[in-house]
Amino acid sequence: MDEAQFSKYPDGLIPAIVQDAVTRRVLMLGYMSRESLQKTRETGLVTFYSRSRNTLWTKGETSGNVLHLRDIRLDCDKDAFLVKAVPAGPVCHTGEDTCFSEENSHDGLDSLSFLSYLQDVIRDRKEHPNSSSYTCRLFSKGINAIAQKVGEEAVELIIEAKDEDENLFLQEAADLIYHLTVLLVQKGCSLEDVMKVLKERHSR
Repeated sequence: MDEAQFSKYPDGLIPAIVQDAVTRRVLMLGYMSRESLQKTRETGLVTFYSRSRNTLWTKGETSGNVLHLRDIRLDCDKDAFLVKAVPAGPVCHTGEDTCFSEENSHDGLDSLSFLSYLQDVIRDRKEHPNSSSYTCRLFSKGINAIAQKVGEEAVELIIEAKDEDENLFLQEAADLIYHLTVLLVQKGCSLEDVMKVLKERHSR
């Protein structure tokens, strides 16, 4: 990241586009100096350079709606950042989810996009443990416990399939898909890998 071309701009600031690392929604635009970039990497909280106050500014330092860093990438010209982060609350000072008046949620996703979103959430839980999260606790138990849970959910789905309660059947199907996705992430695989196998089989 040291090769970023801060000197290309007279004020030594580089535009930084912030994207939700999970929903992939664009959240805001800020500006980073060498110092704010360094602080962002050291603290894990996205920090900009405030042009109005001429000082470093950690997003959410007053409101608590911080941006938890997940990744930073440079564009091909090395003069713009893509900052991937997970917001702790609304990003805009107006109280809206984003600075572009867009709702940052999964509600508008189609079914396949939601599965991808769910997988990203599960992957983020694995990479950034939180003791209050069921998913994180499941990952902490290891591969055997996760695989066992998938087996238990499969059996429960079979049991419900023999009854007439459609709601319970669908609930168990959802449990199975969720825990299977956790297992895939634990194994370093993905739903896309499974889809690839299915496509290869279909093409035969």
